[in-house]
Amino acid sequence: MNRLCNESPPGQLLQAIREFNNSEWFECHETVEDLWIGEQGEVRDFYQGLIQIAVALHHWRNGNFGGAISLLKGGAGYLRHVAGHCQWVDVAALIADAARMRVALEELGKERMDTLDPGLIPRIRTVSAEQP
Repeated sequence: MNRLCNESPPGQLLQAIREFNNSEWFECHETVEDLWIGEQGEVRDFYQGLIQIAVALHHWRNGNFGGAISLLKGGAGYLRHVAGHCQWVDVAALIADAARMRVALEELGKERMDTLDPGLIPRIRTVSAEQP
């Protein structure tokens, strides 16, 4: 399938957003991976970015500092190839949130990564379908 960013999100993406925002990051990764397979272009990068940020948060929760930092950076990199809004997701806000968390983790370091302010954990925000 070749979806576009200006299309309505498929049901699986809405499920993935709920999973992500409920801190079910591994499950979110699995859900989006099913969408990502076979996709092309901008939407493929969008899904890849979501997958990597979800896995980054899963790594952070499990104490994998290097994995969290690497995938927060990589996921934001994929999302930078995508429009500011894609399938109702505020991509620009997710990029900014991932960067903020990554910087905070780098400042805390591996030994104190578990003291991260919970307010810095990215959430997926949606926008109305009418916004560009």
